[in-house]
Amino acid sequence: MKDTLLVIEDNEQNFYLMRFLLEKNGFAVIGAGTGRQGIEMALRHRPKAILLDIQLPEMDGYAVARELKKHTEMTGTPIIAVTSYAMAGDREQILAAGATGYIEKPIDPDTFVSDIINFFPQEGEGRES
Repeated sequence: MKDTLLVIEDNEQNFYLMRFLLEKNGFAVIGAGTGRQGIEMALRHRPKAILLDIQLPEMDGYAVARELKKHTEMTGTPIIAVTSYAMAGDREQILAAGATGYIEKPIDPDTFVSDIINFFPQEGEGRES
């Protein structure tokens, strides 16, 4: 069975590129265009990892990360911020909200998938797949 990743991204072009790269590398990808929808999908599908934009309609990525961290069933699921927020303090702010890692946009298609995989829990740690 393929590992499923959830991409919470409201920009269709960004979502398309991430989905293309991830599927090309053997992952199943599900998507959400809003923060609330992303939380629902995360709790329903229990993905291996969540790729989270920060600038989202309804609920920003900081609030999404904080909400997901409240759910014990999400313990061990990496939340990786994929964002154009690159000002001083932005990285620290999203990590403090509960993200596991941070990747700046525009993403590098040559390293994106390996960058994501680096945030997966190693065998024996985190949640069971």
